[in-house]
Amino acid sequence: MKYLITLNDKKYEVVVEKGDAYIANTTTISGSAPTNKPAQVNNSSEGEVIKAPIPGSVLDIKVNSGDRVKKGQIVLILEAMKMENEIAAPRDGVVKQIYVSKGKSVSTGDVLVALA
Repeated sequence: MKYLITLNDKKYEVVVEKGDAYIANTTTISGSAPTNKPAQVNNSSEGEVIKAPIPGSVLDIKVNSGDRVKKGQIVLILEAMKMENEIAAPRDGVVKQIYVSKGKSVSTGDVLVALA
Protein backbone atom coordinates (compact mmCIF):
# COMPACT_ATOMS: atom_id res chain seq x y z
CA MET A 1 0.00 0.00 0.00
CA LYS A 2 1.16 3.51 -0.72
CA TYR A 3 0.32 6.55 1.37
CA LEU A 4 1.13 10.19 0.73
CA ILE A 5 2.01 12.07 3.92
CA THR A 6 3.09 15.65 4.58
CA LEU A 7 5.67 16.38 7.26
CA ASN A 8 7.09 19.87 7.81
CA ASP A 9 5.55 21.02 4.53
CA LYS A 10 7.34 18.24 2.58
CA LYS A 11 5.39 15.45 0.88
CA TYR A 12 6.55 11.84 1.21
CA GLU A 13 5.25 8.70 -0.43
CA VAL A 14 5.28 5.93 2.19
CA VAL A 15 5.16 2.31 1.04
CA VAL A 16 4.12 -0.52 3.38
CA GLU A 17 4.97 -4.07 2.29
CA LYS A 18 4.58 -7.24 4.35
CA GLY A 19 4.75 -5.34 7.62
CA ASP A 20 7.80 -3.25 6.63
CA ALA A 21 7.54 0.45 5.88
CA TYR A 22 9.88 2.72 4.00
CA ILE A 23 9.81 6.09 2.31
CA ALA A 24 9.81 5.78 -1.46
CA ASN A 25 10.59 8.11 -4.32
CA THR A 26 11.53 11.12 -2.19
CA THR A 27 15.21 11.36 -3.09
CA THR A 28 16.34 14.08 -5.42
CA ILE A 29 19.12 13.52 -7.95
CA SER A 30 21.53 15.20 -5.54
CA GLY A 31 20.53 12.71 -2.86
CA SER A 32 19.39 15.27 -0.31
CA ALA A 33 16.52 13.13 1.00
CA PRO A 34 17.48 9.47 1.53
CA THR A 35 15.07 6.70 0.65
CA ASN A 36 14.72 3.90 3.18
CA LYS A 37 14.39 0.38 1.81
CA PRO A 38 13.64 -2.65 3.94
CA ALA A 39 16.63 -4.98 4.00
CA GLN A 40 16.19 -8.67 3.40
CA VAL A 41 17.14 -10.58 6.56
CA ASN A 42 18.01 -14.26 6.91
CA ASN A 43 19.43 -16.39 9.70
CA SER A 44 22.47 -18.53 8.91
CA SER A 45 25.55 -19.97 10.57
CA GLU A 46 26.99 -16.46 10.24
CA GLY A 47 24.23 -15.10 12.50
CA GLU A 48 21.45 -12.97 11.12
CA VAL A 49 22.50 -11.58 7.75
CA ILE A 50 21.23 -8.42 6.12
CA LYS A 51 20.94 -8.73 2.35
CA ALA A 52 20.70 -6.02 -0.28
CA PRO A 53 17.03 -5.25 -1.05
CA ILE A 54 18.00 -3.69 -4.41
CA PRO A 55 21.03 -3.64 -6.72
CA GLY A 56 23.36 -0.68 -6.34
CA SER A 57 26.72 0.46 -5.01
CA VAL A 58 27.78 0.82 -1.42
CA LEU A 59 28.00 4.57 -0.89
CA ASP A 60 28.92 4.51 2.82
CA ILE A 61 29.30 2.06 5.70
CA LYS A 62 28.14 3.54 9.00
CA VAL A 63 29.32 0.73 11.34
CA ASN A 64 32.39 -1.40 12.04
CA SER A 65 32.74 -5.06 13.03
CA GLY A 66 32.12 -5.35 16.76
CA ASP A 67 29.87 -2.28 16.97
CA ARG A 68 26.63 -2.57 18.95
CA VAL A 69 23.63 -1.46 16.90
CA LYS A 70 20.02 -0.71 17.79
CA LYS A 71 16.99 -1.74 15.76
CA GLY A 72 16.50 0.86 13.03
CA GLN A 73 20.07 2.20 13.21
CA ILE A 74 21.53 2.86 9.74
CA VAL A 75 24.30 0.34 8.98
CA LEU A 76 25.07 1.38 5.41
CA ILE A 77 23.88 3.39 2.46
CA LEU A 78 23.31 1.93 -1.00
CA GLU A 79 23.14 4.17 -4.04
CA ALA A 80 20.82 3.05 -6.81
CA MET A 81 19.88 5.21 -9.79
CA LYS A 82 21.24 8.35 -8.05
CA MET A 83 19.09 7.65 -4.96
CA GLU A 84 20.54 7.05 -1.50
CA ASN A 85 18.91 4.09 0.28
CA GLU A 86 19.52 3.71 4.00
CA ILE A 87 19.84 0.09 5.12
CA ALA A 88 18.89 -0.27 8.79
CA ALA A 89 19.54 -2.94 11.43
CA PRO A 90 16.46 -5.18 11.77
CA ARG A 91 17.09 -5.67 15.51
CA ASP A 92 19.48 -4.81 18.33
CA GLY A 93 22.74 -6.73 18.06
CA VAL A 94 26.46 -6.68 17.42
CA VAL A 95 27.97 -6.35 13.95
CA LYS A 96 29.66 -9.71 13.44
CA GLN A 97 31.01 -9.14 9.95
CA ILE A 98 30.77 -6.66 7.07
CA TYR A 99 30.84 -8.38 3.67
CA VAL A 100 31.05 -5.30 1.44
CA SER A 101 33.30 -2.28 1.08
CA LYS A 102 32.66 1.30 0.08
CA GLY A 103 32.25 1.59 -3.70
CA LYS A 104 31.43 -2.11 -4.22
CA SER A 105 28.53 -2.97 -6.52
CA VAL A 106 25.95 -5.37 -5.10
CA SER A 107 23.02 -7.29 -6.53
CA THR A 108 19.66 -7.90 -4.92
CA GLY A 109 20.10 -10.57 -2.26
CA ASP A 110 23.87 -10.11 -1.76
CA VAL A 111 24.88 -10.38 1.90
CA LEU A 112 25.89 -6.99 3.29
CA VAL A 113 26.31 -7.44 7.05
CA ALA A 114 25.98 -10.21 9.66
CA LEU A 115 24.62 -9.50 13.14
CA ALA A 116 25.28 -11.64 16.22
